[in-house]
Amino acid sequence: MMRRLMLIALATFTFFVGASCSERRAEELFDTARLEERQNNPNHARQLYLELLKKYPDSAVAAEAQKRLQALSGNPGDQP
Repeated sequence: MMRRLMLIALATFTFFVGASCSERRAEELFDTARLEERQNNPNHARQLYLELLKKYPDSAVAAEAQKRLQALSGNPGDQP
């Protein structure tokens, strides 16, 4: 019984640590893409936004990454 509880605790801990790392990685990709935009490297920024959306579609920054992709594509109404 104790072993089972320890395994459950370990699995829960691993899940939350992994989720936390994923969110950080998504934010790092987003920040790097924004930097690429400011440095006038839109192609690389697009690649980074696409990578973020592919790997971390449920992250807190995914919606903003999608907006930035649309802005880079020149869709009307989007802001830099």
